[in-house]
Parts: sequence; C-alpha cells; structure tokens
Amino acid sequence: MTLHAELEVSRGTFTLSVAFDVPRDTVLAVLGPNGSGKSTLLGCLAGLVVPDRATVTLGERTLDGHGHAVPPHRRGVGLLAQEALLFPHLSVTDNVAFAPRSRGATRAQARATAHDWLSEVDAAELADRKPHQLSGGQAQRVAVARALAGQPELLLLDEPLAALDVDAAPAVRALLRRVLRDRRHRRATVLVTHDPLDALTLSDSVVVLSAGRIVERGPTREVLAAPRTPFTARIAGLNLVSGTAAAGGEGVRTSAGLLVTGVPSVEMATGEPAVAVFTPGSVAVHPADSTVSGSPRNVIDAVISALEPHGPVVRLRTAEGISADLTPSSVAELGLEPGRAVRLVVKAAAVTIHPAIGR
Repeated sequence: MTLHAELEVSRGTFTLSVAFDVPRDTVLAVLGPNGSGKSTLLGCLAGLVVPDRATVTLGERTLDGHGHAVPPHRRGVGLLAQEALLFPHLSVTDNVAFAPRSRGATRAQARATAHDWLSEVDAAELADRKPHQLSGGQAQRVAVARALAGQPELLLLDEPLAALDVDAAPAVRALLRRVLRDRRHRRATVLVTHDPLDALTLSDSVVVLSAGRIVERGPTREVLAAPRTPFTARIAGLNLVSGTAAAGGEGVRTSAGLLVTGVPSVEMATGEPAVAVFTPGSVAVHPADSTVSGSPRNVIDAVISALEPHGPVVRLRTAEGISADLTPSSVAELGLEPGRAVRLVVKAAAVTIHPAIGR
C-alpha cells in the first residue's frame, strides 16, 4: 500500500513543508544536513509530532487529515532508531514478542512470531539473552526483528546503522537489504540517513531536504550520480560548482567569473542556473607556478584547506570548495600542505553540466 504524505509543521522560525509518495515494496531515503527537517518528518509519520496541516494516507487508511489523527500505537508503523532501545528487563524473545502482543496476539502466538523473526535476522541463538549481554550489532539485529514482528504497513528507519562500529555495520546493512527486499512482507519504508552507501544499497528513491523543503528527488542512483545541490554532491563524494549556464550551455560561469566547461546533460539557455559536476579523481594537481602542458579547458587556481585520508588515497580539499584525490606519494612529492597554493586541472570531458534546482 502506498504512503502519501503532505506535511506542514512550524517550529519557531523553522517550517517543514513537504509532499511525497512511497509505493508499497519500495524504500524512500531522506537525506539532508542537520536541521533540515528529517527528524520532524519521521516524527509526523509516526504520530509523535503533531503537524499544523497534514494529509497522510497509508493505502485506504487516513493517518492524518481532515481533523483526524490516528494515535501512534494504532498507525501500523514500525520504527527502528540509531540505538536498539531494547527493554532491559526482558529477554530477547520477549522484546521481539512485545509488538505482536500489543496487537492482540496471545503470549504463545507472540513468542512463536518472535522466534520466526529472530531466525529471519540470524539471531535465533540470542533468544534467551538479556540486552546487556548483546554486542551493538546483535542488539540492532534484535531491534530489526522487533520492528518487523508487528507486521507494520509502514517502516521508519532513523539512521539505523549510525551507532554501529565499522565491523558490525556491513552485516546489519546486508540484513536490512534482505528483509526490505522480501516481498512476502508488503510495506512502504522511509529511511533517514547521512550515509550515501545506505541510500544506494537500501533505497529505491531519494528526497533531499534543505531548510524544510525538498530540493532534489528521484531514483537514488540518478540523484547521487548527478547532484544538483552542494549537500548532495558532498555526500556523494563529488565536486559541484554552481553558477549560470554559459553561452552554448557547455559551461558554468560562477559569480566570481570562473568558467568551468564540460559536457551538457541537456540543452540549457544562457544565464539559466546550472552546476558543473566532476569526481575528485578527475582533478589533477600541479604547483601554483607551473605551466600546464597541452590545452586543458579547466585550469583553476586554489589554496589547500585540508588533506584527509580517504581509503587508499589522500583527499585534498581547497578553500574554493573543490576536492582532488591523490596518492600519498604524490602528496609527498609535491610537498602539499594546508595553506599552499596549487593549480587544479580538469579535462572538460570529465565534467558534466546540469540545470540547477532552485536559485
């Protein structure tokens, strides 16, 4: 059953105003910087935050709208948060059985459901333990089972992997992907995350929030491959230069007069808001006083602001907002350090020009 939501909530000077749909059997990822409204959105869907105006339907049921609001415990919503939040005095089995019990199942029925879900999340051997006897990854597996044992029609995931260490997160991510793709259990899912890997591996589509508004939306891979806002580019690990389309639409001219040329994704009118997108790996770094050989279209003078380990490479960040990936040996050979001026070179073929969203 499809989730349809139109929400408006004001809190002081902040207003959340969004509208979106999540079809059954799909996962919508919600991305955005801190303070963009992600938690408020989830709170409204769960019935924990009362919106000023809302129309929220789940299939044929109205959860909010027309003066009607279904209380949280009757919404058919499952919530999985950053922390497992298990009841400390209950066993793992009784924690998972809590949801079906609250829906009216007998104790025996609820425990049978709990054992089924514990097997589903590869945690059957934990059934008799108490929460304090679990590792972080084990506790989150149990929390997944508890969230799903109540057969929710809507599942809300609030940064479900954020509190896990780097060893536990991949296993729980794989578990979530498996259970979310299991068509035996029909539901719509909304995932709030800061991690682009979570969005790419778990969601079908994505919305990006900024200051309480949706500024980007679409299939997850398309949005992260061609971001239109600086926040989305940053989490996708891409460079984004904003400005207006230059003549012919083959470049972006910034407010400071810099022209970045590239390959246009669509036809654009001169002066239309536009962005140039390219990977840090496509950026070559040279000393500031060097003469660049050949005829590169994009030569940008910049100042190093930071050097950060990034897997097998070092990510160089500049005060101009452009990043480059280099090998550690290249960093040493060039004598790169924060505060040093450099010359960045990017081939036009490595740059894609897109219309910008908003002004």
